[in-house]
Amino acid sequence: MKKLKHVKMDKVNIEEKLGQIKEYWDPHIAAELNGQQIKLAKIKGSFVWHSHEQEDEMFLVLKGQMRMHLRDKTIVVNQNEFIIVPKGIEHMPEAEEEVHLMLFEPAGTINTGEVVNDKTKKYLKRI
Repeated sequence: MKKLKHVKMDKVNIEEKLGQIKEYWDPHIAAELNGQQIKLAKIKGSFVWHSHEQEDEMFLVLKGQMRMHLRDKTIVVNQNEFIIVPKGIEHMPEAEEEVHLMLFEPAGTINTGEVVNDKTKKYLKRI
C-alpha cells in the first residue's frame, strides 16, 4: 500500500463563506482543484455583456433566481439549478433580488472576460 503524504483537508461551510462577502459582483475563491477555481459570489442588478474566449463557466444558483441573458435568448436559472456558458458566448447575468452563486471556472478567469470596467476583478480574495 502506497503511503500518502500529509494533505491538509477540511470541509467548507458555504453559508459561512458567503457571510464574508459584503459586496455584489465581487467573487471570492473558496477552493481550487485540477486547475479550476470554485468561487462564491453575491449578485444583484445587471452585470456587463462579456465573453471568455478560452474558458467555459458554470453558474450554480445556491439562493434566489438569476437570468442569464444571451444575445438570442434569456434563460432563467432558479435555486439548485446551474447553467454552463461555453467559451466564446457573449452573456450577461442579472438578478432582481440578491442571489448567491457558486462558480466553477479555470484559475485565472477574469470575471468580465475581455471587457475591463469598474466591475472587473483581476485579483480575487480567498475565503
